[in-house]
Amino acid sequence: MKALVDQDLQPFWAVDEAVDDRLDLTVGVESDEAAVIDALDGKEVLLTTSRLPITGDVLASATDLEVVGKIGTGIDNVDLDAATDLGVGVTYTPGLNAAAVAEYTLGLAIAVSRDVVRNDHLLEAGGWRDETALSTTVNGKTVGIVGFGDIGSRVAAFFSGLNMDILAYDPYVFEEDTDVTGAKLTTLDDLLARSDIVTVNAELTEETRGMIDADAFARMQESAILINTARGPIVSESALRDALEAGEIAGAGLDVFETEPLPADSPLHDFDNVVATPHVAATTTETRVDSIRTLVDNVFGMLGGSGAPERYTAVSADR
Repeated sequence: MKALVDQDLQPFWAVDEAVDDRLDLTVGVESDEAAVIDALDGKEVLLTTSRLPITGDVLASATDLEVVGKIGTGIDNVDLDAATDLGVGVTYTPGLNAAAVAEYTLGLAIAVSRDVVRNDHLLEAGGWRDETALSTTVNGKTVGIVGFGDIGSRVAAFFSGLNMDILAYDPYVFEEDTDVTGAKLTTLDDLLARSDIVTVNAELTEETRGMIDADAFARMQESAILINTARGPIVSESALRDALEAGEIAGAGLDVFETEPLPADSPLHDFDNVVATPHVAATTTETRVDSIRTLVDNVFGMLGGSGAPERYTAVSADR
């Protein structure tokens, strides 16, 4: 059987090791529909990240495709309705990258609050500490977590070690779900108004798309920072830019964007109180190797008829 592998699915040695000659692998494709359609011709399996658009048109054109294996928690780049209609199985690896993303969320919060990147650039340019403003501590502040699933709950656990008050907004969890970390469920408006750090850890759905908009930024404190390690479209980048320019918030740490890769001419690059990274929160060696092995096992389970474990199955294939 033939498989297309997104070149972003690294390390490739882990893919090759997990597949173990059971698939004929083609690696690499541009991230536009036409290129994906062309590359999937004659392929029964797709192993991908969130980079590739697996739209209804892509799935309808890929007449040989049997299984899509998507690494990571989000599957918003896959048209699940079309996959169901066409009998294409979809498996993914929810939760396996949660600790890595939560760790990175904390890292971005510290990097922004403590001016880590700005001070690195200052030192590189020959400056010293008398030329920079004092930074802001994270310890003892209030963090608001938007989305309290696998990742959000781990974010709370990491922040709880810093003597912080933890607020959470998620209409799909209950108060007892937050007891272990000491987080307190509240409304989104209350969270935005009270938090020194707002972290976005929700899934991208029609409900969450554009959730952090101009009204949301207007509710935040001028001293607050925004962290987004979830999905770019949850935050309106135009509203974020306006809020930064107006001083409505103090800064942002961003690992995801409305358009990826983030264009080199994006205005977000112009703010020295923004730390922007290329969607790497989940991509540690340990997390990727574990997730790749699980993903490949799930794919072969679906191909062999035994299926993948329920929590890793987005669509059951009938083909």
